[in-house]
Amino acid sequence: MTTQTATSASAMQAAAGGQLYPAPDWVDEAANDNRYAWVRLAWTRSASVPGAWFDEQKADAVVRLWPKAFRLTEDRFAGKPFRLVLWQECIVRLLVGWKSPVEVLDEGTGEDRTVHVRLYRRLMLWIPRKNGKSEFLAALAILFFVLDGVEGGQGFVFARDEKQAAIVFDKMKAMIGMSPEMSGDVKSFKKTIYVPQIRALFRLLAGRGEGKHGLSPTVIVGDEMHEWETLDVSTTLRQGTGARLEPIELYASTAGIKSKLVGHGLWEDSLAIHEGRIVEPTTLVVIFAADPEDDWQDEDVWLRANPSLGLSPTKQFLRREAALAVDNPRAEAHFRRYHLNQWVEQLVRWLNMKKWASCAPDPTAWARYGEELAGRKCWGALDVSSTQDITALIWIFPPAEPGERVKLVCRFWVPEDTMEVRVKRDRVQYDQWVSMGAMEVTPGDYVDQNFVLQAIQDGLSLYDVQGVGYDPWNARKLVTDLHKDGVDESLLIEMRQGIPTLGEPSKEFERIVISGLMDHGGHPVLGWMARNTDVRFDENMNFAPAKKRSREKIDGIVAAVMATGLMMAGDGGPSLDDFISNPVMVL
Repeated sequence: MTTQTATSASAMQAAAGGQLYPAPDWVDEAANDNRYAWVRLAWTRSASVPGAWFDEQKADAVVRLWPKAFRLTEDRFAGKPFRLVLWQECIVRLLVGWKSPVEVLDEGTGEDRTVHVRLYRRLMLWIPRKNGKSEFLAALAILFFVLDGVEGGQGFVFARDEKQAAIVFDKMKAMIGMSPEMSGDVKSFKKTIYVPQIRALFRLLAGRGEGKHGLSPTVIVGDEMHEWETLDVSTTLRQGTGARLEPIELYASTAGIKSKLVGHGLWEDSLAIHEGRIVEPTTLVVIFAADPEDDWQDEDVWLRANPSLGLSPTKQFLRREAALAVDNPRAEAHFRRYHLNQWVEQLVRWLNMKKWASCAPDPTAWARYGEELAGRKCWGALDVSSTQDITALIWIFPPAEPGERVKLVCRFWVPEDTMEVRVKRDRVQYDQWVSMGAMEVTPGDYVDQNFVLQAIQDGLSLYDVQGVGYDPWNARKLVTDLHKDGVDESLLIEMRQGIPTLGEPSKEFERIVISGLMDHGGHPVLGWMARNTDVRFDENMNFAPAKKRSREKIDGIVAAVMATGLMMAGDGGPSLDDFISNPVMVL
């Protein structure tokens, strides 16, 4: 640590117990960096708690012990001493150093007495991905449970589910195993860690609230708050700490999706504590995040949001990720959330229309591709309308020779009787598309599926069709009729329109468009739908096509993504079962 002058230190004095309480040098060092305003704030607020005092000797001892007690667990850092960087050191010192008096009944005499315990009972850490959050959380848990443990202690780690909670838990076991001092005295098992000398048991929990009553935690670890479905587990565990003098809750997370109300509510509560709108002196809030108005491509902004930048993540990594996100609203949202710790909307615009336009070397080719691609191998997909909406049938053709692009053939239907109303109500040129042959009408006020059935039969005769995907919603009768007409049942493949099924095909469809590997022929209806298409994220930023408003139709893009999934599986890629059972983390 850099030694500060007495003048600098005196400028950071705060009142404690009715007298000036000077801040130590490390507070001054942090105060010189605007990313660490929370350190100055925490020091001042802690010092204002009646009777609070700072145990500098304890804080110094823990910081000195840290690289001796803990080793890092992964990649190029594996096995190396865990040396605290500034943001981590400040958190450790604040958590272990600040003490406050509490009144208790003496367990022997029953008389009142005062004991001094840790002031902070909860850490709320919000920090972008790859800044060492999980390693730090694991080491803190070991510190308070093993090194600073109590007789009969109980510790618990949880997240949205057991698999996610195991990330921190497994790091705890790895750190214990790397420590000569701890490995002989601490017993690690599949879902528990046991310290025989103090009869203390630490457990890996599922993310559900059931079966958690009756526990008496001393250490509670909760990871990835942004994904929590409820507060049941954290609430039940916190309520179980009543008999403990120095329990601590250690929570950490990156930002998430605003529609996840539990996680976003915890973020809002953290902001309120940080800003002083909620007075909670026993909670330490630490936030590293870009401001909403910041330029996400500015490297100074990256540095402010990522306190370990250069160590992890590297600048080269973020530069590459930022470059991939330019002109890609979906990837930009991903970058903002994971690397700038900004909360994002569940729906964002998907395709860059300049990239889309470049996927039509001849913008009139759509009109001839239907016949021109006769005999070629392809896959098809249907998005069948409810009654009056658009029905889409898309055929996707893989390259037949090196250098050729993936091609699309599109057909769309609307009911004839409602088309004029649609043109006026939706202000969309359905009538012009029909007149130019880009859209077809069926008699009546709903799409007659017999026309669609005939189009599928025509495609089966004209092309070398490998499969046709459909969502069973609204397509059951059509599929049944196709079976009756002699279509091989194995050619008709059920594909439900959700992120588990369409997440990987959506990623591949995006890649083909952005890389300029697609040729959609400039089809005007599909281009309109591409402009309408948003993507909907799940908690892991997997995505699938979505729309914000009912009049913004996206049926053709959905069908194209479905057909892309069949093409991937047919070309030796993941099967549909793989899509469903192993949804990917989108990069």
